[in-house]
Amino acid sequence: MTNKSYELPELGYSYDALEPGYSAELLELHHGKHHQAYVDGANQNRHDLAEARSSGNFEALRQLQNDLAFNLSGHVMHSLFWRNLAPGDDTGPGENLTEQIKRDFGDMEILREQFQSAGGTIQGSGWAALSWEPLSQSLLVEQIHDHQDNRSGNTSPLLVMDMWEHAFYLQYRNEKKRWIKVFWSLVNWKDISRRLAAQQAEAG
Repeated sequence: MTNKSYELPELGYSYDALEPGYSAELLELHHGKHHQAYVDGANQNRHDLAEARSSGNFEALRQLQNDLAFNLSGHVMHSLFWRNLAPGDDTGPGENLTEQIKRDFGDMEILREQFQSAGGTIQGSGWAALSWEPLSQSLLVEQIHDHQDNRSGNTSPLLVMDMWEHAFYLQYRNEKKRWIKVFWSLVNWKDISRRLAAQQAEAG
């Protein structure tokens, strides 16, 4: 049996669909170049690990596993990011998501402030995430360093904001606050609500 290779997912919308908030040039570069690099890297890492297993040479095992974790997490996070965005979605959070936000944060504005702070204060590269924590059955905001570090082990991100420079620098230069503000106008609330409902159903 041959393992399936990772593939770059289709966006589901055109490269110019998120303009003016996210330019076609930036989206094409981010999706077609940066995300593709993580896909290619993860596939290569799996190939190298298979060769190490076949030869019994595990001297580079630690580095190979670290590289796979980095590239695969980059692939997973970006795949979620593209689904979290939508052209012209002005529906806002649905009733269930709104109630959960009120319960866990007080109101939407407090969530926005914490989420924006999480994104704006990341040291180096990383993501801000609104995640579901199943043990407490609650939402929380996380800072994810690089693609995988500093996450709670059992959380599931529902909404992520890419704060790597490649995600915004071409259009917003070093004005991270502008990118963070515009991000909210691009959020696909239907996707977030669907993901929350799925997590709640799994928790029972």
